[in-house]
Amino acid sequence: MSAESTTSDWTAEIGELERRRAWAESLGGEESVARYTASGRLTIRQRIGSLMDAGSFQEVGKITGTADYQDGRIQSVVPAPYVMGIGRIRGRAVAVGGEDFTVRGGVSWGGDRRKGGQGGFIEDMAANYRIPLVNLIDGSGGSVASIKKRGHAVFPGVHGFEKSVELLGLVPVVSAVVGVAAGGPAGRAILAHWSVMVAGQSQVFAAGPPIVERAMGRKVTREELGGAKMAVDAAGTIDNVVANEADCLEAIADFLSYLPQNVWEMPPVVACDDPVDRRDELLASIIPRDRRKPYDMRRILRTVFDRGSLFEIQPSWGKGIITSFARLGGRPVGIVANNPMVYGGAMDGRAARKQGHFVELCDTFHIPLVYLVDQPGFLVGPDAEAAGTLRDGMRAVYIGMQASVPALTLVVRKCYGMAGMAACDKAGINFKIGWPSAEIGNLPVQGGARAAFRREIEAAEDPALREAEIEAELAALTSPFRMAEAFALEDIIDPRETRAYLCRFIETAYSTLPTKLGPKARFGVRP
Repeated sequence: MSAESTTSDWTAEIGELERRRAWAESLGGEESVARYTASGRLTIRQRIGSLMDAGSFQEVGKITGTADYQDGRIQSVVPAPYVMGIGRIRGRAVAVGGEDFTVRGGVSWGGDRRKGGQGGFIEDMAANYRIPLVNLIDGSGGSVASIKKRGHAVFPGVHGFEKSVELLGLVPVVSAVVGVAAGGPAGRAILAHWSVMVAGQSQVFAAGPPIVERAMGRKVTREELGGAKMAVDAAGTIDNVVANEADCLEAIADFLSYLPQNVWEMPPVVACDDPVDRRDELLASIIPRDRRKPYDMRRILRTVFDRGSLFEIQPSWGKGIITSFARLGGRPVGIVANNPMVYGGAMDGRAARKQGHFVELCDTFHIPLVYLVDQPGFLVGPDAEAAGTLRDGMRAVYIGMQASVPALTLVVRKCYGMAGMAACDKAGINFKIGWPSAEIGNLPVQGGARAAFRREIEAAEDPALREAEIEAELAALTSPFRMAEAFALEDIIDPRETRAYLCRFIETAYSTLPTKLGPKARFGVRP
């Protein structure tokens, strides 16, 4: 090789690049990785490798880190505790990133420009390329040690949530808490369209046990403070919980399968081998004659919608409402269904907040809504009033009336009062159908008659008999068939026809969606 070719050869630098990449792939080092994975947890690189389609991940910023130089020669690089890039999940382009807990516990890296986290490059990529963002969260936010390093404090939000908020109106955002999330990462977990955590492995809180003990004098474990029982079941801070990391990664892919790449695109339609005209005799008898008896609403959902297509969100919180993605003829839809097993289906504050958030999610990404209504009204009583049920409930009504996505209301049994308004397409054509079991009105006849005809009932020789007579008279007038006669209810259908009817509606509704594409005037979905 000539001297000239030797001087123009970049073999040495390419070799250094390979060494730097190797240091990055070693994460926090052999011992740190061994300690971390001893409990069965995956490293961030294993998580990304399992989530993404094989060979599709293109890492960005791999050699970013803190270098050790001696006499001007590189000795080693401690990689930045965040791995990110772009790739594909089930053939669809996504941006993905997550903390590396084996490097400094995943504490935010103090570079001039962040790879990930709030205000990070990964959020810029998702916004500019209009692709979904998946956050694999396992770390804490800033540390007071950064004050010493910087020489001064900074105002909260120097790396703020501005881009995180903007993304909620542009592209699907998923946050998977796969370890401990505290501080900024915990906040970012909430600023998502859907969040999930792993039972027994994940915790999420604003501040950890040492700070709680110092502030409140109370010792708590991380699991007590922010485990799944607290974050999912009690607080609803995180939407869903799964048994292990494999299920977590699979759930992320499943969730994204219902959503478009961004608000400028249509929801993805898949092939369906479930006949759209399928009838099930179960539906003719599932609603009890006794209006006080509950039944399994989820059984109706499994029967009506495409087999195996239900993806329920927040199943263990706000249990009076069921919110779920599903498909009809392969087309994604959002389901809001009352659960008569809880409070008889009455809307409490949690159910109202859950419904409002889900309706905003579907409206943002142009997913048509199907309401299955068995709604006796807002939960009543002193406890419900003290909990602010009326305000939360009217917020759900407000959100529903602002939604512009096509929606259809199917009343399977009760639909009463202001809470019933939250299940109507007031901003659209207000399309309402019912089963023969439907009973609809401002107030239930039972109890309502006593309030409206109190004087007449009290003056009667037999008040109880007179009340029963009035109730029977009013019940006849509130028959859904009387409403259909007056076109106050657009249709009554045989319950066994429900799947075919809904499939036709959704197929037609999808033809209108191209006119609704693009971002909403508001910032997408509120956390």
